[in-house]
Amino acid sequence: MDASLAGSVVLVTGAARNIGREIALAFAGAGAAVVVNAKSSESDATAVANEIVAGGGRATVVLADVAVEDDAQRLVDETVARFGRLDVLVNNAALRDEAPFEELSLARWHAVLDVVLDGAFSCSRAALPHLRASGRGAIVNLGGLTAHTGARNRTHVVTAKAGLVGFTRALAHDLGPDGITVNCVVPGLIDTVRSGAEPGHRAQRTTLLGRKGAPQDVASAVLWLAGPHARYITGQTLHVDGGLYLG
Repeated sequence: MDASLAGSVVLVTGAARNIGREIALAFAGAGAAVVVNAKSSESDATAVANEIVAGGGRATVVLADVAVEDDAQRLVDETVARFGRLDVLVNNAALRDEAPFEELSLARWHAVLDVVLDGAFSCSRAALPHLRASGRGAIVNLGGLTAHTGARNRTHVVTAKAGLVGFTRALAHDLGPDGITVNCVVPGLIDTVRSGAEPGHRAQRTTLLGRKGAPQDVASAVLWLAGPHARYITGQTLHVDGGLYLG
C-alpha cells in the first residue's frame, strides 16, 4: 500500500470484473476507500469489495444502472453517505456489442450510448458538488481504441467511445477553474475475460511490444491520472495499448 490516496474516496462504475475490478483494487492499494459499482453482478462486485477489505482496505458495493439518471444520483448519494466524501470518479461502465450497421436497431444503438455517454454524464453531474468540495477532485473516463481507429460492426460502440473523448475535453474546460482534472484512458488489446469469440478488430491487430496488456496496466494509468502526481494534467487522452494505435 503506497498511501498516496489515503483519505480519498473513489467511485468506480462497472467495477465487478476485468479492468474495472483492477482499477478498484489499485485505488484500494493506494489507500483510498472504494465504492464498487455494478448494474446487476452483485456476487462479482461483492468479491472485489471483500478482497479489498481482506487486504485491510475500505470498500462497499452499490448496485446501480448508470444509464438511469436516478440510479446515477443514488449511486453518488450512497457513496457520500457511506464514506462522507467523494474525490475521484472513474467512468468505466460500458457495453460490449457487435452488429452490422444494417442490423443495428435504434434501441440497440441507444443501449450502448445510454451506458457509455449518458452514464458518464449523469455520474459526473451527480458527483460534481462533492468533487468541487474535495480540493483534489478528478474524473477519469475509460475510452476505447476503436473510437480512434474505427472498426466494422461496432458503429454504436465507436460512436459512444468517441463521444467520451469529446466529453472529456469539454468537461476539462468547464471544471478546470474548480481544480478538477478530467482525463481519458484508452485501453487497447487488453487480456480480459470475454464471453464468445474474440472480436474481429482485436484478432487482426498486434502491438508493437508483441503481446497483450493486462488489466493492471490500465489500472496503473487511471490511478496515476487521479493521483497527486498528475494534478497539472487535464483534458488528455492516454493510450495504454503497447503501441497498437501506432501500428
